[in-house]
Amino acid sequence: MRVVGLLTTVALFVLTLPTRAQQPPWQLSATVAESCSCTISCPCNFGGRPNRMPCEGNRMISIDSGRYGDTDLAGVAFLVTFEMGTWSKIYLTDKVTPQQEAAVNALLPIAFAGFHKTMQSFSKVPLTLEISDSRVRFTTPESSVDMEVVRGYNGQAIKVLNLPSQQLQDFTQFRSVSHTHTSASRTWKHSGTNGFVSKYNATSAGK
Repeated sequence: MRVVGLLTTVALFVLTLPTRAQQPPWQLSATVAESCSCTISCPCNFGGRPNRMPCEGNRMISIDSGRYGDTDLAGVAFLVTFEMGTWSKIYLTDKVTPQQEAAVNALLPIAFAGFHKTMQSFSKVPLTLEISDSRVRFTTPESSVDMEVVRGYNGQAIKVLNLPSQQLQDFTQFRSVSHTHTSASRTWKHSGTNGFVSKYNATSAGK
């Protein structure tokens, strides 16, 4: 009987493996641009709590290079509009192929689990994005962000190294010129609040 019980346990364990085994290898290198309602610099980026409640934000994720299995993700971009820890809405550029859309859907709970956990909606929309060393602008039909770099010593852009989140590496400090969102359920308008541009590199094999 013990042998039968052991074989049953092993069989049940094996049956739980296909989901991981079927997960194709993936890799992405992305530029992250965000503005939120916190004052500069947002404590959340340092592992703290928002200094303004609720913390309302728009985070643009633009994939510079990457693959999900055989699907090329270069050029794919999506916006996460959120109230920190409460809800998020994800707006994917309408220029994606069906394969890219499926890949983003598969990656959300893996590479962007925090936002996926509170996701209320996922939709495809027209999306614009302009990034330079000194200015960042991006829009969707419901959100618009315009922010400028914050300069420090000798007029150089302020940078922060080794922040806790993998999505916040090579961090450059920005300040919002205008940060808005208007939808049926939420509306906000901010100026002079926190912003940043950072890099995010991740793979299915880990760091």
